[in-house]
Amino acid sequence: MTAIPKEEYLLKCTSACAGCSSSLCLRYVTKAAGPDTVLVVPACCTSVIQGIYPNTAMDIPVYNIAFAAAAACASGMSNAFRALERDTNVIVYAGDGGTVDIGIQALSGAFERGTDFLYICYDNEAYGNTGMQRSGATPLGARTTTTPGGKPTPKKDLDRIVEAHNPPYMATACSAYPLDLYKKVKKALSIEGPKFIHILAPCPPGWRYSSEKTVEMGKLAVKTGSWVLYERENGALTINGPSKAAMKKPLPLEDYIRGQGRFKGITPEALEEMRRQIQMTNARLSREAEGIC
Repeated sequence: MTAIPKEEYLLKCTSACAGCSSSLCLRYVTKAAGPDTVLVVPACCTSVIQGIYPNTAMDIPVYNIAFAAAAACASGMSNAFRALERDTNVIVYAGDGGTVDIGIQALSGAFERGTDFLYICYDNEAYGNTGMQRSGATPLGARTTTTPGGKPTPKKDLDRIVEAHNPPYMATACSAYPLDLYKKVKKALSIEGPKFIHILAPCPPGWRYSSEKTVEMGKLAVKTGSWVLYERENGALTINGPSKAAMKKPLPLEDYIRGQGRFKGITPEALEEMRRQIQMTNARLSREAEGIC
């Protein structure tokens, strides 16, 4: 952690909930990016976390944009900066609702055009800013305000959708591993073209766990294999350290599930289906990382 700069671009006294992991992630994202950075933020928790003008908690420029338009806005902004021969970092920082669902068309378009920017999806697996309604990123069996009996369908595989665009760099990260996140943002910003980082961001009120357990919850997601940390650079997949161990000997999935109130009452059938999907995904990633078709 000594490699991380002391400068702060996300200041104290944000409007975040206690234990908010997405604001923790944003702190390290901005440290990696530095002061010559513009954040493009669609409607999401971050548009609340930043505070009310003129008393914003952000010490870098932030452009708030409509839910569906973040990547389109960033595309034009990046082109304008490059036309002025400026290397300013353009970073979209969007939730899963504005990425997996509402913003996916603009995301796809910006990647197809080869926009020089970094798109970060911090994924709390629901529409956190408006009361925790289910999103396409909500996992199977999770209770939300619009799936009170548990979501009947699995989480959309956003990473495979992004992978289909063949970006030069994409990665996954988790708020419980800040140094890993910091290094991935630094690497992404050193590469020209469209980059993507997908961060798992546990949410205390939405996932229904005590706020002091945010880091523990993120680590359990990784150690049970529910969330895999990896990088894909020019198509080549590398599974990162914590997930290498989890691939070989994962903790029981129940260790992760039982600490979250959103999974209260999950059926044995849904739990077994979650386990099957995790095993299938991790086996596929392991084979690819080892060069096995």
